[in-house]
Amino acid sequence: MADPLGTVQNSEVTVRFGIVAFLITVFFDVVVAWALFEMFKEHVFTRLSTYLRIMHAAIMGAAIFALPLALKATTAEGVLHQAEAFNNMWLIGLFFFGGHLILLARIAKPPKWIMLFMTIAGVMYMVDTVAHFLLPNYTDYAEIFLALVAIPSILGEMAFAVWLLVKGGKP
Repeated sequence: MADPLGTVQNSEVTVRFGIVAFLITVFFDVVVAWALFEMFKEHVFTRLSTYLRIMHAAIMGAAIFALPLALKATTAEGVLHQAEAFNNMWLIGLFFFGGHLILLARIAKPPKWIMLFMTIAGVMYMVDTVAHFLLPNYTDYAEIFLALVAIPSILGEMAFAVWLLVKGGKP
C-alpha cells in the first residue's frame, strides 16, 4: 500500500462499511456457535468447542476496535499501526477458532475426509498464529502458511457446511 493514509481518507465510506461487515460477521459467528451447541449439546466437548468459538468472536469483536481508530489517524504510520493491531488480534482469535474446528470435527462426526480437513485446518490456524509471533521473518514464509491454512480450511469448512445442510440436523 503506497499511501495508507490517502487510501483510508479517500475510501472512508468503504472502510466504514467494512467495519460494519466485520461486526455482522462477529454477530453471526456467535449465532453459529449457539446453533452448533444446540445441535451437538449431548457431546462432552461441545461446551468447550462453543467457548473456543465464542472466544474467537469476542477477540474479533475487540479487534474491530482498531479500525475506526485508523479512520482518525493523521499519518500513514498511524493507519498502519491500527491495521497491525487489528491483524494481530484477529490472529489471536483464529488460534481459538482452530481449537474449535479440531473439537467440532470430532463432535459432529462428519465423514472421515471432512473430519480430516477440519482437523488439519484447525491445527494450521493455530500453527499460523504461533508462527506469526515466533518467526521474525514470517513474511518470507507467508505464502506457504497461507496455502497451508487456506486449502484445508476451504475444503473442510465448506464441505462441513454442505454436509450440515444435507444432514439437516438428523442423527
